[in-house]
Amino acid sequence: MVVRSLILALSMMVLTACSNNQRGKSQAKNENKGSAETKEVTKSGKDSDMVYFKGGTFMMGSSSGTPQEQPVHKVSVKSFKIDKYPVTVKEFRRFVEATSYQTDADKFGDSGVFDFTTSSWVLVPGANWQYPLGKNSPRAQDGLPVTQVSWNDAGAYAAWIGKRLPTEAEWEYAARCGGKSNSKFSWGNNLIINGKYMANVWQGNDLSAKQGADGFVLTSPVGYFGETPCGLADMGGNVWNWCMDRYKPYPGSNIPDQNNTELKVIRGGSFFFDQNGENSYTSTGRASNTEETSLFNTGFRCAADGE
Repeated sequence: MVVRSLILALSMMVLTACSNNQRGKSQAKNENKGSAETKEVTKSGKDSDMVYFKGGTFMMGSSSGTPQEQPVHKVSVKSFKIDKYPVTVKEFRRFVEATSYQTDADKFGDSGVFDFTTSSWVLVPGANWQYPLGKNSPRAQDGLPVTQVSWNDAGAYAAWIGKRLPTEAEWEYAARCGGKSNSKFSWGNNLIINGKYMANVWQGNDLSAKQGADGFVLTSPVGYFGETPCGLADMGGNVWNWCMDRYKPYPGSNIPDQNNTELKVIRGGSFFFDQNGENSYTSTGRASNTEETSLFNTGFRCAADGE
């Protein structure tokens, strides 16, 4: 098992985290601007809440993205289905209540939170999927994507509902509408179109940038920013998505393989600052974290084999 102190170090390396004191009391309470006018998305976990993709071959990666996205290489995927939305707090609660499941954060008794007053990661006692910022902060709202769940937790939920986590290739194939789209993001080529943010993203180039221009300081209700041309939501921004795969360099890459089986792929970026900027929200952007790590800006969606 990875030493707990290393979990925070790895998280800092990919710069994906949640915020704390410096965002202010109203922000820590997750009083998201615009949430009152948002209709909660109610999902059953059935096939009707999934988007089907016929299998095929596509060129995975980007020649203009980060080194981790290169080189572009040919990949084939079988037909599959993937959840339209990230799994919500409400759905995850149903799983926990039905199985008495304990998440990794619950077992450890704490979880990683980014403290803006010290610009460092801390392990906050009591932080978990219900209280992403800790027990001294309000509970997460039902319509928000569940966070503070590890790769292990995501896999357990997926198995319970009769699904699985998507492979990294499936995730990108879906984000690129069956591998056919060459747009930068799953919805197009710009984060802002006609003055409107197309996703819940970090505004600014550093950790001191003021947030809220997209309507939210922290997470946003799933589906709030609409759908991609293929009918998926939140395929960029809001929360990172766990994928099934071990994280490793692409074939032909010059990046050394860490050969760490506990390092798993995350995709899509989140509301929080990332050192790769816009590249973290792209259809080809990729990062990683250890399988037992749970953070306030990391969630997941499920997939299933196609008919």
